[in-house]
Amino acid sequence: MNEAEWQTRKQRIDARLRSLNPAWQIVRYNEGLAFSTLHCHAVEELPTANGPADYALFVSGKFLGILEAKKVTVAPQNVLEQAKRYAAGAFQGPGNWNGLKVPFLYASNGEIIWHMDVRRDKAASRQISGFHTASALEALFAFDPKPACDWLLDTPPDIIARLRDYQRRCIIAAEQAIIGGRRELLLAMATGTGKTFLTVAQIYRLLESKLARRILFLVDRKALAAQAVREFSAFATPKNNKFTQEYEVYSQRFQREDFGDDDPFDPKVLPNEYLTAPKSSHTFVYVSTIQRMARNLFGAEGGFAQSRSDAEGEDDSDKLSIPIHAFDIIIADECHRGYTAQEMSVWRDTINHFDAIRIGLTATPAAHTTALFGSPVFRYTVEQAILDGYLVDYEAVAIQSQVRMNGVFLKEGETVERVDTDTGQKALDQLEDERQFDAGAVEHDITAPDSNRKIIEEVAKYAYEHEAQTGRFPKILIFAVNDLPHTSHADQLVRICREVFNQGDDFVKKITGNLNVDRPLQRIREFRNRPNPKVVVTVDMLSTGVDIPALEFIVFLRPVKSRILWEQMLGRGTRLCLDINKSKFVVFDCFDGTLIRYFKNVSSFDIEPPGKTPLTLPEVIENIWQNVDRDYHVRILAKRLLRIDKDMNAEAMNAKKARDS
Repeated sequence: MNEAEWQTRKQRIDARLRSLNPAWQIVRYNEGLAFSTLHCHAVEELPTANGPADYALFVSGKFLGILEAKKVTVAPQNVLEQAKRYAAGAFQGPGNWNGLKVPFLYASNGEIIWHMDVRRDKAASRQISGFHTASALEALFAFDPKPACDWLLDTPPDIIARLRDYQRRCIIAAEQAIIGGRRELLLAMATGTGKTFLTVAQIYRLLESKLARRILFLVDRKALAAQAVREFSAFATPKNNKFTQEYEVYSQRFQREDFGDDDPFDPKVLPNEYLTAPKSSHTFVYVSTIQRMARNLFGAEGGFAQSRSDAEGEDDSDKLSIPIHAFDIIIADECHRGYTAQEMSVWRDTINHFDAIRIGLTATPAAHTTALFGSPVFRYTVEQAILDGYLVDYEAVAIQSQVRMNGVFLKEGETVERVDTDTGQKALDQLEDERQFDAGAVEHDITAPDSNRKIIEEVAKYAYEHEAQTGRFPKILIFAVNDLPHTSHADQLVRICREVFNQGDDFVKKITGNLNVDRPLQRIREFRNRPNPKVVVTVDMLSTGVDIPALEFIVFLRPVKSRILWEQMLGRGTRLCLDINKSKFVVFDCFDGTLIRYFKNVSSFDIEPPGKTPLTLPEVIENIWQNVDRDYHVRILAKRLLRIDKDMNAEAMNAKKARDS
């Protein structure tokens, strides 16, 4: 690109400065210029002892910033050194920080912007998505983080009730990282270990310390947004108030019926001006889905791809002009989101838009999360949580379906059902020759009508055995391949389950993002809180983040290739449920055990291959005594003893109930 520097300045940099609200007024330096009259001005070619600065940024008469420009073909990161030279030679600077008299430095080629706040010890540069407004620079200059950091150091998290030890350690690790100057940090917490409560506690401390005033809490499901706002409303502060009595908590708009008449709830919708014109006097928390924020930033065409049937659609949101300083801290829950390259790109661009401290929360760290947030500053694993008694153990069952992760082989003459995807008409055909079908094509291109029924009948046997042993029928979550028009695997499974269990329609429900599912968030709440439904069929909607403590059976009737998605789906079953004294959950691998083997040695879930006869307790102890894979067998022994303890408690509770009755 043959573009001169002056062209870059006029066509790119000037345009970006003038696009802000309020716009920077660009003026040429002259000897009679009265600096005290400059309130929101970028002065071109301001003289310094070391040469003229390309742009000198004045706010309310103070010389707060230097912007050094280069043509678009020059990478600007190292150009900050030139801005430092001009800052050292400034005549009108408001202070002196290691010889630099101007606090905020920028270098840009019109497309990429690098920034540095020189006031910090060990000041580090960073790339930002846009320029700060004059009001943002004024607020940054007025803010002194030291009292806030001192408050965090002097005020232990223990003053917050109900914090578990690992949550306390996590809060301390995060705060120490922030005090040490880190602006990106990752917290890896096993699903079901209270990430939302931990986050509310962390946010409360950040607001109380005055380290932050405007905090964005991003989630990737509307159900999680609603759940998070409820957690804020229920949180008891050390002052014996509710969180919302001390700080404003806003959310996106929800449908009233999604929360139910039995759970009073009145979320406050964030006014748009809080996003488009942030003020230093604003102190609040905003809970939003990342889909909505992406649409606010980039419009419908630049956000996540969403269909009309997508329950996570944000059709009521508009593109807004949101400055980079709208939030001081962003906390991204379930920050593994991004299963496609396009989704990862939108997810990353949404987070990167803001010049804020970024905290990622996930149970499943992945390459794209560590690339943005760095390696975890704190980690609490599934296995450790089980050993500590905060999650339940698991076991696996393989269902013989003849469908494996590498596909199914159908022989000549076998019956399959073909569906016309335009009309929904079905035809039972016989294959004209032997043919291999990929596992992902099963229930999409073809379906063997009897196989799904045989699988559900097998699951039903385990469910009735569980009921005979425990006195309760288990809550069952079934993952289907799809919920497409005319070829819906989810609908097929719902029909089969209703026939097999024969307990009426309320016993079995479908919860997906399909438009034919009425009030899906309400259906999720009913699955969590009410006796029925006992069996739910889903595709993706309940795969991440949704809390169903009483869930005891998870049935995989869809192939999964993503480790992140696999662990998130398993995480639906790990939660404790004291109401039923849950001691374990069961994973049903309907791919003849090949799904579990597919993730062997690459997942934090150390699942014993189904079909293998488990070691007896004496055999486990003998292996420990003989030093045979000692660490592994110690973990097995600890989990077995925890399960025995829970089962014994359950028997004691049942005996007490019998006596009381």
